[in-house]
Amino acid sequence: MPQAVNTLYVVATPIGNLSDITLRAIEILRSADYIACEDTRVTKKLLDHYKISKPLVSFHHHSPEKKFSEIAALLKQGKNIALVSDAGTPGISDPGGRLIEYLTNELGDKVKIIPIPGPAAFAAALSVSGFPAEEFTFLGFPPHKKGRQTFFKRIALIKNTAVFYESPHRILKALELLKNECPDRPMVVCRELTKIYEEIIRGTADEILNYYQARPEKVRGEFAVVLG
Repeated sequence: MPQAVNTLYVVATPIGNLSDITLRAIEILRSADYIACEDTRVTKKLLDHYKISKPLVSFHHHSPEKKFSEIAALLKQGKNIALVSDAGTPGISDPGGRLIEYLTNELGDKVKIIPIPGPAAFAAALSVSGFPAEEFTFLGFPPHKKGRQTFFKRIALIKNTAVFYESPHRILKALELLKNECPDRPMVVCRELTKIYEEIIRGTADEILNYYQARPEKVRGEFAVVLG
């Protein structure tokens, strides 16, 4: 594939099953000069699986502005960079969006930003939910503390399909709040999508909460919650 000069490729990677990567994503990862990633250990597992060896540049939520400028400097040198997240599509509930905003402000039309589409957990969850998806609201992760109550009150007011992510440490508390705010609303909780222990549970918040309270060994992994 011909390489563009000063190009940042925004590359979606698997959310669990490594076979879900696209052929185009593999091609871009093999041809890029550098790969910018959240956790080098996670990305290295993917690259090792496909026998790809490239210099990695760590970029995450807590990266200082110096890291932004380092990546911009590489692009100014004519290097092509593939931006990946630990799982899924960069810029969706991860720090990739901040980097893209910085580069477009700093470099303007001197940098090409090209999407290499692929997996996203919210899209996978929506696809199996059975709820209308012509119009939906994606909310990312709820706040940990400040604003958490408001977040779930807001969900209760959303009339269309809504999707959010939650960690295993907070999923039961999230279901408790949903039980109080929208007790009759149907929902689907997807756990460990595309992975060995993938599980999709349907019901009301109370029913799903009871299910997981009775099976504490299943309260682990990543969760995507869809409300109809």
